Amino acid sequence: MNRKTRKFCFLLVISLVILVLFSLFAILTAKMKKNQGPPTLRIGVAMYSQEDTFIRSLVQNFEQMAQQRESQEGIRININLVDGKSSQLIQNEQIEHLITLDYDILCVNIVDRTAASTLIDQARQAEIPIIFFNRQPVMEDLMRWEYAYYVGAPAEQSGSLQGQIALDLWNDQRERIDINGDGVLQYVILEGEPGHQDTLIRTEKCIQLVTDAGVRAEKLISDTANWNREQAAAKMTSWWQEFGSQIEVVFANNDDMALGVLDVMQQLQVEPPYPVIIGVDATSEALEAVANGTMSGTVLNDGVGIAQTMLELSLSLYYQQDPAQKFTIENQSIWLPYRPITQKEIEQFLTQQENAAS
Repeated sequence: MNRKTRKFCFLLVISLVILVLFSLFAILTAKMKKNQGPPTLRIGVAMYSQEDTFIRSLVQNFEQMAQQRESQEGIRININLVDGKSSQLIQNEQIEHLITLDYDILCVNIVDRTAASTLIDQARQAEIPIIFFNRQPVMEDLMRWEYAYYVGAPAEQSGSLQGQIALDLWNDQRERIDINGDGVLQYVILEGEPGHQDTLIRTEKCIQLVTDAGVRAEKLISDTANWNREQAAAKMTSWWQEFGSQIEVVFANNDDMALGVLDVMQQLQVEPPYPVIIGVDATSEALEAVANGTMSGTVLNDGVGIAQTMLELSLSLYYQQDPAQKFTIENQSIWLPYRPITQKEIEQFLTQQENAAS
């Protein structure tokens, strides 16, 4: 074999080896891509307390919507839920852990609204967008970073709508409500967490609307029950022993506390009609109570809308799209309006819910 032939064979072998190696590389790359599957959006969701009925329902809606969107978007959406157990210290540690795990989006139902600045600074340093929901941070803190957002409803609206329900009933059914016939609306208030923005504003606004309309009102008593049904029942038991049927209206800062009042009425076998009982959130059990007339009304805090908005905002941020193209954003906040639900609206509202679910 002469030199030219040997050189040709050598080059041929080298070419074949390169071709084989290239083919193997292409096959391995294709397998790796196949094994990797679709891209994954990882969302860390921090709840202030999973014992809160409304928050638990909201997060369940969020998970269900994420599952539905996976096939539509062609991506995986992994959600990690953590429970702050009403402790900001615990929630801070949970957020730090989620940041360490390099989640794509943080959704935070903050324990203490005044503590948001620390969480926002940590998220900004890690370049992870953070979405607060249902418990509004201090506005100055929210404005610290362009990728910090709030999704929820304006607190003052919920209290005013509670007052409007009471005012409408006073005007339409005064003989039933004004039990002692003195022309004065006697009321009690079950308050949420002390110092919480929603507690302060709902407590103020619910009766302010009534008195601004010219109705004379007398507060018999008010106290905190921390959004909790059992605590509200304990307070109402004591109040009923002290005031009895003098209590004409019960304003509760949320539905769980309103249902605690209803529990007491039933346990003490109080004959209907009960005092006017008005809550906030429109939880499923509260809606049932409104439908059967044991509760006079509730105010819809649109948990489904909040969950949907959170998911759409998370997707926009994940795809690096401008959220302002989808949402009206005011001071880094996306607002969803409250809505009153009384016996007049309950049938239509439940029908709308059934149609939306089908």
